[in-house]
Amino acid sequence: MFSTGRICLKTAGRDAGKCCVVLKEPEKGYVLIDGETRRKAVNINHLEPTKKTLKIKQEAETQEVKDALKKEGFVVKEKGEPKQAAKKPVRKKKEKQSKEQATK
Repeated sequence: MFSTGRICLKTAGRDAGKCCVVLKEPEKGYVLIDGETRRKAVNINHLEPTKKTLKIKQEAETQEVKDALKKEGFVVKEKGEPKQAAKKPVRKKKEKQSKEQATK
């Protein structure tokens, strides 16, 4: 079921909901994945296999995996420039009243 090239969805963790490709056969309940997710070994219980498979070599490079997913029709985001931080609003300081104005 989890053979090399199998497209899966992550169901748990930080990358939940993203698609990935199995790059290494199961070993002690873990497989190596890559794609929209980070390249790492994950528990097979945290993956949901799909019917689709890719013809890809075992432990392929990340760019090869992303290109194969794009050809299959998946949207894979590339790392680009980091987002620019939004400008914080400037708070206006309250004007201090002089003692004369406060007593009037």
